[in-house]
Amino acid sequence: MSILLIEDLVKSLKPNQPIASIDLGTKRIGLAISDPGRRFAHPRPFLVRKKVTQTALELLSFITTENIAAFIIGLPLNMNGSEGPRVHSTRAFVHNMIDRKVYVPFVFWDERLTTVSAQQILIDMNVSRKKRIQKVDSIAAALILQEVLDRISFLESSKG
Repeated sequence: MSILLIEDLVKSLKPNQPIASIDLGTKRIGLAISDPGRRFAHPRPFLVRKKVTQTALELLSFITTENIAAFIIGLPLNMNGSEGPRVHSTRAFVHNMIDRKVYVPFVFWDERLTTVSAQQILIDMNVSRKKRIQKVDSIAAALILQEVLDRISFLESSKG
């Protein structure tokens, strides 16, 4: 498929098909999925980051099992909005997934401070440090996805 802007994704979405998000880390890939009505984001267990081909197979399995319409991928911009090495790595990851026939559209989304927010949520819930490490990436993915779902809702309500 391709890389889309959020506005173009909204035009192409079919009813009752969830979208998912990715928080790409160096060791783990946080995942979240929406409900079919695309109102709420739900964290899913993270994937361990592996070789590109294996990761593509795992994402394809996730797409098929969950009937995913698109992936939102967090873009780790610098605080001043500039692109650093992590952004280039994220873009390369998406292009690698497309090259390996991960066939849903991808949308990049500014993820600044989502991991910090996810950490704070888990701290506020008194989650142990060990369990936070296991959950933070998927919580960050859910925060990214919820922002996108709110934006989609706004764009859909602005039509007409």
